[in-house]
Amino acid sequence: MVRIRLRRIGSRNQPMYRIVVADKEAPRDGAFIETLGVYNPRTQPEFIDFKEDRVYHWLRVGAQPSEAVAQIFRKTGTLERFQRLLKGEPQEALLAEAAARLQALRPPSLRTRIGIEHSAKSKN
Repeated sequence: MVRIRLRRIGSRNQPMYRIVVADKEAPRDGAFIETLGVYNPRTQPEFIDFKEDRVYHWLRVGAQPSEAVAQIFRKTGTLERFQRLLKGEPQEALLAEAAARLQALRPPSLRTRIGIEHSAKSKN
């Protein structure tokens, strides 16, 4: 079985994740089939960027998202748009809607939560 899941990257205490398609039996940071995007939970707000057309492709051929990735897809509206795609809406319109939605979710700056917390402590 093929799963869409997170693969950890980044240094110690500074996690970032790639959204990848991998065999269910492969280890978390092991072999994968394709990289779909990135997810950084440390920014305010979280940075999420992925290729929605490739997500649609993998969902169509039976890939199952992990719980964490399903939560990310629900947050960005990807699963809802995929259901609309299956009902017959044109993919181009859904991809344009997705691009606008991801742009709205992008952080205004790439300052991390730790950077924000550290600067707040130093002001006191």
